[in-house]
Amino acid sequence: MSPAPGPAAPTIAETLADLRARLRDAGIEDPATDARLLLAEALGCDAGGLILRSGNAVEPPALGRLRAMVARRIEGEPVHRIFGRRAFYDHDFALSAETLEPRADTETLVELCRQPIEAVLAARGACLIADVGTGTGAIAVSLLALYAEAEAIAIDLSPGALVTARRNALAAGVAPRFHAVAGDYLSAIGAPVDIVVSNPPYIRSGDIAGLAREVREFDPHLALDGGPDGLDAYRALACQSAERLRRPGHALVEIGQGQASDVCEIFSAAGLVLAASRDDLAGIPRALWFQTGK
Repeated sequence: MSPAPGPAAPTIAETLADLRARLRDAGIEDPATDARLLLAEALGCDAGGLILRSGNAVEPPALGRLRAMVARRIEGEPVHRIFGRRAFYDHDFALSAETLEPRADTETLVELCRQPIEAVLAARGACLIADVGTGTGAIAVSLLALYAEAEAIAIDLSPGALVTARRNALAAGVAPRFHAVAGDYLSAIGAPVDIVVSNPPYIRSGDIAGLAREVREFDPHLALDGGPDGLDAYRALACQSAERLRRPGHALVEIGQGQASDVCEIFSAAGLVLAASRDDLAGIPRALWFQTGK
């Protein structure tokens, strides 16, 4: 006599509906998006695959992977930290505990860098970029992938972040032109550079406790805390950029909401002139480009 059949494996559509409800009940801000991402990762497909295969069963190995990831998400861990990677610009970037997740807003800074880099390349045939607080290396790697004649000095205080950044540079095929350096802002380099670019810490110290759990508990505070007024990093960057930049040279920074005027004053006091700014997808000023004098 054959054994009685066990319960049928749930379909993708059923699993997705159940997952959305679980995440919603757990207070996750965007349960529908997270449910799609987690299920697609467990199944090894993209979001389109969930639709095309919605009637297919989710087999036990995939369900096991999904349960483990969902438990971590309900504890507050961001989806991309669970995956260990996040897409940015044209590449996927490995993450580690010492790095921020690269976010779409920072692609605005990469885009703003293109014009000054192209101007330097046209004038000199080469371009040396200093990426201050490189983290995953997302900014420097993205720029090196765009410009084969460019090189980057990728600076970070965290040795762990530099290990992750080197790994990402290797994966993107730009490692020979990516030079990781441990240091505080530009103090570790002596040679003049053409471009200084940075997504520095810009959250006011007193505001960190009120950040979303995903940021407060999982992003490194070293990459978040910008001092009492959130502007400490800009003061250091402006002063050191004025000293280290070749003439003419360019400094480009990401900023937080409402910081444009203060950051412009800081760089102006150091002798750098605002050349352009760019808004993010929400229409908020996000990236500023300053130039030295001739």
